[in-house]
Amino acid sequence: MAAISQKGDGVCISVRVQPRSSKSGISGMYGQSIRICLKSAPVEDAANKECCELLAKVLGVSRSSVSVMNGKSSRSKVLKVEGLTASVVEKALAPHLGSSSGAQP
Repeated sequence: MAAISQKGDGVCISVRVQPRSSKSGISGMYGQSIRICLKSAPVEDAANKECCELLAKVLGVSRSSVSVMNGKSSRSKVLKVEGLTASVVEKALAPHLGSSSGAQP
């Protein structure tokens, strides 16, 4: 999957966030990124924190294992998850992605 790549001791995940959504969750793909809907507004780092917490919960890792590498003030972000392999992340995210292709940029 193009959105997920192995980088050293962790995995980088390309995501596209949609803040101020009616509910939080992974909602498919957006081009080459995983679309994540968030209830939080993009103020005072709230959306970034919620994004990391949501991904940590889905992957079954601690919140401190997930961090924003690039795009802290953008909808397009690269998150790093430490301690997992790309194949484990793909398997964990597969049920949330389904066959939905999402909107294309």
